[in-house]
Amino acid sequence: MTNQQSQAIIKSELARLTSEFFRAVSFEVGETPPYEIIHALFIDSGLIIKNSGAAPEISTVQQFIEPRQAMVRTGELTRFREVELSEATDIFGNVAHRFSAYAKSGTMKGAPFEARGMISTQFIRTGGGWKISAMAWDDERPGLSLPGHP
Repeated sequence: MTNQQSQAIIKSELARLTSEFFRAVSFEVGETPPYEIIHALFIDSGLIIKNSGAAPEISTVQQFIEPRQAMVRTGELTRFREVELSEATDIFGNVAHRFSAYAKSGTMKGAPFEARGMISTQFIRTGGGWKISAMAWDDERPGLSLPGHP
């Protein structure tokens, strides 16, 4: 197998992990999102970081899941969809990085919302295959827009 073929296989696996994350957080009205899937995508000490506010919100996978499950359970969050718009992936040996443009939409407290932004995802190769070690994102706002996405 050539290095190029090996890189293509790895990139496909990283795309699968990314897609599975988006699938785990996305759901339509009346559905229950499969948040528990997220545990299998990350290393045990993986971090999920929302960095679109005044200070970073740094969470373990469980700390990320719990408040979202509560919002769904109480009916505060009734729909959410997140998709990858584009990506750039770099792989070097046992580490990789994927920088993804994304769009998200949903309904929170009866009000629809939409946003776009960038997610930086780090991956490591483990004995059990590739896993996400950390994910951090920021949303568009005045003065900060997605490059190449009008």
